[in-house]
Amino acid sequence: MRNDLDVSSGLARTALSNRIWTGISRGRLARLIGELAVPWAAAEEDRLLTRREHERLRAAGAGPDHGLPFTDRVIVTLVYLRFQLPHATLAELYRVHRSTVTRAVGEVRPLLAARGFAVPGEPGIRLQTLADVFAYAAARGVTLRLDGTEVQVRRPRAGKPGRRAFVSGKKKMNTKKATVITDEKGRTLWAGAFRPGRMHDQTAVRTEGIAGLFRQFPQVKAKVDAGYRGLAKEFPDQVQAPPLKPKKDAAPEETAAYEAGRHRQSSERICVEHANAEHKQWRVLQRYLGRREEFDETYLAVASLVSDRAAER
Repeated sequence: MRNDLDVSSGLARTALSNRIWTGISRGRLARLIGELAVPWAAAEEDRLLTRREHERLRAAGAGPDHGLPFTDRVIVTLVYLRFQLPHATLAELYRVHRSTVTRAVGEVRPLLAARGFAVPGEPGIRLQTLADVFAYAAARGVTLRLDGTEVQVRRPRAGKPGRRAFVSGKKKMNTKKATVITDEKGRTLWAGAFRPGRMHDQTAVRTEGIAGLFRQFPQVKAKVDAGYRGLAKEFPDQVQAPPLKPKKDAAPEETAAYEAGRHRQSSERICVEHANAEHKQWRVLQRYLGRREEFDETYLAVASLVSDRAAER
């Protein structure tokens, strides 16, 4: 069903493409649409080929158009990530069925998640893996900042195996945990190590092979909080954690030195906390209401978008 003459769709595109709704400027939105158009078209052709079970018989572009054009699919996905509006609400704005919006988000979100993270000063390069981040830090002499963050998710149904794994001892709620790495200016270089909330921050990132990467790149240094003290003990020349708190009967001079060292280390590491706050400006990461299986993809999509803007700092 064509909708190029549907006035309501045109008004919805004009209104929702504003930065207030999408979280990015119209210029960056245009570049993003151009970047995603080719992989989306390729994925769409693969989907149609699988459904037909043979090559197309008509020329490309023949047949009915999509009820929601690709440009609007990207806009709808960004608005959903930004405000976590119900799909039915967005569908009403475009005068399409709710399932059309659900399908659009399901198509565009993985493309955003697969983009990787922008490299400051290198528009054509994006970091995809933790190994890429370490190689970048080694080549540029960047001291990494590492931190874990948690997002509340839906509680698994009663009796489901592994239900308690999502209960966070810190938050006292069901969460999923992510690890974020930034540079000294708080620019997101990587997000990953998605694990249920009960898992310790250090355990989550160790399962991604970070210890092996510290051995492979001995020149790479990182600043972490007290949750990663084990890494600091294993790699004392590379990983810096806050100083140990003195005993209650410690001398005033020792306590003052501890407070000064803790404050200095915290000031150098606080930029990664600011990056976490940038991610959670997107409503979908303040309290995630979707399927837990889609959380990792959603976080990567948002972190990728945030890294684009942060890389310009």
